[in-house]
Amino acid sequence: MQPTGGRTVDLAAMRARYPGAFGGTARRAAAAAIAGALVALVLFGFWRLEFSPARLIDGVANLGVFLELMVPPHPGSAARALIYLHALGETVAIALLGTFSAAILALPLGLLAAHNVVANRIVHILSRRCLDAIRGVDTLIWALIWINVVGLGPFAGALAIMTSEFGTFGKLFSEAIEAADRRPGEGVLAAGADPLQRVRFGILPQVMPVMLSQVLYYFESNTRSATIIGIVGAGGIGLHLAEQIRTLEWHQAAFIVLMILAAVTAIDFASGKLRFAIIGRRPVALA
Repeated sequence: MQPTGGRTVDLAAMRARYPGAFGGTARRAAAAAIAGALVALVLFGFWRLEFSPARLIDGVANLGVFLELMVPPHPGSAARALIYLHALGETVAIALLGTFSAAILALPLGLLAAHNVVANRIVHILSRRCLDAIRGVDTLIWALIWINVVGLGPFAGALAIMTSEFGTFGKLFSEAIEAADRRPGEGVLAAGADPLQRVRFGILPQVMPVMLSQVLYYFESNTRSATIIGIVGAGGIGLHLAEQIRTLEWHQAAFIVLMILAAVTAIDFASGKLRFAIIGRRPVALA
């Protein structure tokens, strides 16, 4: 019992009646312990990886030297600029074909992996694990695999992007489908439609704008990925960038980097306009 403003409060009874209101201390202690453990883990990681502030400072100074060597960016000659432009177009084509091929192939598996479309638990689990296995391998690894299968060139690059993003799109599509409002689908079934028509008219119209937005974003991202896989022989501008860096032609390397940045910026602008034109001003809600 404790007096409060002329009244006597039974703390034991209050704790029993409102346990959540008196559990703040324990929760704060647990949160502090978790935060302390995370900080300790980060510090251990820095120590284990031989992190050195002095090396970091020296590295920043060296980065300034490289940036100075890159100014002004220059292709070397008009003929070489055309070669770089052709290779950049090849990189964009690799990203475009790989991304949209992956989206088309991933849609059926995304439907199978969504529990509100396929109720069979075994099919659902197998579909999810298949997507996890494909998504668990990085795009660069897929590029090395496809180069050994079909040979060097942009075809291997497009296959690498397609394979990697197939797993990603399958997961994203299945989650978007599972988050869709079930009432339109139930209304389609009540009107006498079959399960396929329920998916076609009750679910896909809700999630298609979200899927399109995801595909356009990954197209922009895969333009950068296509540059990286070009370094290992999968075609595109990446091979030229790696060659200029290897031969210390920093002016030409800077010119290629600026070309890549300009391409990514243009794709981002165009995809934003396309998303706005298709989705419109109305927000997309998946409840």
